[in-house]
Amino acid sequence: MTADFALLLLAGILCAAGVYLLLERAIIKILLGIMTMSNGVNLLILASGGAPGNPPIRGRGSGDHLADSDPLAQAMILTAIVITAGVGAFILALAYRSYQFTTMDEVADDAEDAKIAKRSPQDAASAPDRDASDDPTTGQPTELGEHVDYEDEDLEDAEAEAEAESRAEAAAKAEALARVEELRKKLAKNERRATDDRKGGN
Repeated sequence: MTADFALLLLAGILCAAGVYLLLERAIIKILLGIMTMSNGVNLLILASGGAPGNPPIRGRGSGDHLADSDPLAQAMILTAIVITAGVGAFILALAYRSYQFTTMDEVADDAEDAKIAKRSPQDAASAPDRDASDDPTTGQPTELGEHVDYEDEDLEDAEAEAEAESRAEAAAKAEALARVEELRKKLAKNERRATDDRKGGN
């Protein structure tokens, strides 16, 4: 079997350009990288299918070719084109959704992964705990778990914040009850006045 060097070189260039674009942070560049690399791989599959030949159909010929062309390579390329189109549509949807949330086409660093990478291998509790109901040390359910935010604040700060929130909620509830009681008194007073007016009129 003889390989076309120009086809192989073009496949290598396309794959290299695709990998370079895949390493970028913009989602559209990642999409272009996937499409470019897919075209390079398709050319590589085409080159591995051998020299051009007759259509792989009995009784059909094309030019002066003696052998049939390999249908497996063509079938794999057609399948790869369909898969690449599906992946491209999915990445376009991701890019649109990301633009809706952040108004920019940029893949940011994952803060959680960075914190997990910095954790101590000896101290399991040093890893960020994102379970809102479990204590990182004891594993028991705690109310304070809901108050630990993404800044990894200390337990004292979390307790103070939880206490301040509970006090604010209690004050708001007491104020609402006082308003309700005041409205009830006003309503009862107005009813008594209306009753007295009716009695005085009679």
